[in-house]
Amino acid sequence: MEIQELSLTCFNIGDDLYAVDIMRVKEIIRPQKLTGLPKAPPFVEGVINLRGAVIPVIDMRKRFGLPPREAGAVGKLLIVGIGRRSVGLVVDDVTEIISVPLKDIKPPPGVVRGVGAEYLIGVCLVRDAMVMLLNLDSVMSLDETQALDVTLPEKAA
Repeated sequence: MEIQELSLTCFNIGDDLYAVDIMRVKEIIRPQKLTGLPKAPPFVEGVINLRGAVIPVIDMRKRFGLPPREAGAVGKLLIVGIGRRSVGLVVDDVTEIISVPLKDIKPPPGVVRGVGAEYLIGVCLVRDAMVMLLNLDSVMSLDETQALDVTLPEKAA
């Protein structure tokens, strides 16, 4: 049977609304105490220990070149699977779970308000709001992933 709808987890980064396939989301947690990671890419905030697993944490504002969140703003940590690793994405807020018919997902425009199309799978309208579908596999380049693999022990996601 062919998939007709995609279930998405929606979240905010700055003023924009993003979504990822719910099947890639392992859990949503409050930010944890981070341990720094030497020689990590600048957008990797550090690592957390989540039930024995060492998980790198990426600040999505830094990844997209956005200004830092306001002092005191906490955000949420979206634990997702990227490749064979679990990764934490720091987002401003997780808003809702939605189902979108595949036919309503359009290819991303060349540039979407500062975020390059290389980070997006597509876009869709949900209640008159533009939702950008994040391509999790492009959040980190192959070189950045390999740099993390050297720094962190391999752990199956």
